[in-house]
Amino acid sequence: MVQEKKLVDEVSGWLRLYEDGSVDRTWTGSPEEKLPIFLHFHGGGFCISEPDWFMYYQFTLDSLGWLEVIVVSPFLRRAPENRLPAAIDDGFFALLWLDSVARRNAEEPSGGNIVHEVAVRAGEAKLDLLHLAGGIPIHPGFMRSKRSRSELEKPQSPFLTLDMVDKFMSLALPLGSNKDHPIACPMGGGAPPLSGLKLPPILLCLAEMDLIFDTEMEYNEAMKKANKDVELFVNKGATHSFYLNKIAVDMDPNTGAQTEALIARIKEFIEQH
Repeated sequence: MVQEKKLVDEVSGWLRLYEDGSVDRTWTGSPEEKLPIFLHFHGGGFCISEPDWFMYYQFTLDSLGWLEVIVVSPFLRRAPENRLPAAIDDGFFALLWLDSVARRNAEEPSGGNIVHEVAVRAGEAKLDLLHLAGGIPIHPGFMRSKRSRSELEKPQSPFLTLDMVDKFMSLALPLGSNKDHPIACPMGGGAPPLSGLKLPPILLCLAEMDLIFDTEMEYNEAMKKANKDVELFVNKGATHSFYLNKIAVDMDPNTGAQTEALIARIKEFIEQH
């Protein structure tokens, strides 16, 4: 006869401690409970950074730590070894993988250009289990071959210089392409018309002093003209990817406040969708 172990303590269905000292970490929550999946695509101009860098972890924790969500951040192949659309393919394959194994019903991608491109592909695909609830491009790298006014007039920052804009794109885009390529310029004449795309609600997060602010705003206007569900949030006086500078976020009151405002808007969007 097997004697049943005596339970002495447990933690919300995640952890059970028994009198004999054994520990059971098997999840016993409701099998019907459905959690949203936040699919995060890291930035870096398609050429640098990885999803496990501390700056991404900290911002994701600050943004989503209050939610019961599953965060998935895939490693994306980087240029120049793997030119575009390699990173787009990886992002979409991650979504398809989630659809094949998940028992959940919501997905919130976060990133830049990849958010738009994966959302476009998802709109054309038939997802069995996942529902694409929304997209949050943060300071996306939308640009054109011709310099915009913001590129010419706004100050360069540690996270984005004109040299980075030019060289990252030359290394990442398909050979023979320029910055008018649809991945870099989804609102341009070489891209599929936005009006014909099936896209989820989009929260477009921009920084007023971003070098590529003008072309990012051009994307926003093109989305609105195409009658897409797009919301705009702009951090006044902020530069590209300011929220990833942990030292500035902690030490500079303005950067900290701007980051809190960005996080609050992201939370609001997630709650709405």
